[in-house]
Amino acid sequence: MIFETHAHYDDSAFNKDREEILTSMQASRIEYIVNVSSCMETCRSTIALTEKYPFIYGALGVHPSDTLELNEENIKWIEKKCVLDKIVAVGEIGLDYHWDEPERNIQKKWFIKQLELARKVNLPLIIHSREAAQDTLNIIKEQKAYENGGVIHCFSYDVELAKEYLKMGFYIGVGGVLTFKNAKKLREVVAYAPIEKLVLETDCPYLAPEPYRGKRNNSTYLHYIIEEIAYIKGINKEIVEEITTTNAKTMYRIKA
Repeated sequence: MIFETHAHYDDSAFNKDREEILTSMQASRIEYIVNVSSCMETCRSTIALTEKYPFIYGALGVHPSDTLELNEENIKWIEKKCVLDKIVAVGEIGLDYHWDEPERNIQKKWFIKQLELARKVNLPLIIHSREAAQDTLNIIKEQKAYENGGVIHCFSYDVELAKEYLKMGFYIGVGGVLTFKNAKKLREVVAYAPIEKLVLETDCPYLAPEPYRGKRNNSTYLHYIIEEIAYIKGINKEIVEEITTTNAKTMYRIKA
């Protein structure tokens, strides 16, 4: 069975056929899905999905691009909801410098606040870092965020930075980008990292793998990522499925 560690099934892209897609997952051997929040609204909708579907777990947090909506009241609300049984991580949180807004100091402030929250509730982290390599690494080290553990989601940096995160005990999130022709850096990271530190993710509805690049993504496409990892590692696909599922359950502390 397969563990999808990062999806956004509350996204409006699934409004027309969400039920149909989610009820088809087990036929494709997708046993677990973690739905990941990106703003306060999606924190609420993520909780609703975990309540409706037995195989869906949740992560609560605010993406750096949405940190302008954060305040102390919202942080307290997230902290309170993190005690729910099926909330397994704080995320996705981090830094995104691809756009000019929100201003970088605002992103850093709320990244640190959410790391502090995760420490209080003792949950692993889902870290988003885009074009913000050094600041993300510095904050994680300064805040000792590695003590929580977790994943560097949609890993987009080189082997040298992967080494830093692996040394701290983080997992590397691998998604559809691995199948792209220009994914040289990620392929090198997957080749270098022990398979015991890789987890599967789609980030759906975004970042669909080849041959669906540019179209709506969903968790059944994890099979293409599994095939690519198996090819790079020179191992059987079933081994990739088994080990990455064990990794994800360990990372999210799921015993079921």
